[in-house]
Amino acid sequence: MIDSYEMARARMVNDQLRGRDIVDPRTLAAMQEVPRHLFVDDAMQARAYGDFPLPIGSGQTISQPYIVALMTQALGLQGGEKVLEIGTGSGYQAAILSRLAAQVFTVERFNALLAGARRVFDKLRYFNIRAKLDDGTLGWAEFAPYDAIIVTAGGPEIPEPLLAQLADPGCLVMPVGDQNEQVLQLLQQRDGQRTVTPLVGVRFVDLVGEYGWGR
Repeated sequence: MIDSYEMARARMVNDQLRGRDIVDPRTLAAMQEVPRHLFVDDAMQARAYGDFPLPIGSGQTISQPYIVALMTQALGLQGGEKVLEIGTGSGYQAAILSRLAAQVFTVERFNALLAGARRVFDKLRYFNIRAKLDDGTLGWAEFAPYDAIIVTAGGPEIPEPLLAQLADPGCLVMPVGDQNEQVLQLLQQRDGQRTVTPLVGVRFVDLVGEYGWGR
């Protein structure tokens, strides 16, 4: 018997993702697989598959499903990559990435959020995710370089440490702008050359840290 959450997830994929410009079959499959409702508080679970972000505590949010899918699709993951995520938050974006890449490394600055995300990763047996508490604008140099980097908070520019930890070839997606609105940017690096493609206007929480909006 198909449960209500599975049905809600199917509607989310069909209406919010396929109904727009999400066409990558691997991204669609991951969004269909991962139980988004487990990454929000119990009181929010009935709204988990809606076309909007939701609060997750510590002044942070779980992004709208379409934005999660758009950022994921932009990375063009094929399955063997090592991915760095800045801003674990609820853990949902990292969980999606874990279905599409070989390894995911994720950095969060709020311990309560990190602990909650780790519990869900363990419950779902998503064992290819490694997470730590730190200033995400510094990246995670120990395991660099990364084939792909995703930043789930808005900053004034792409932090230099993240650029230094990006593989060649590699790609990075991040919302860049002021603290009120940003443009989601896709940076692609190949043979030492970088190109930046604007994707869509967005509004994310602040990227806080040494290379963000301050501590």
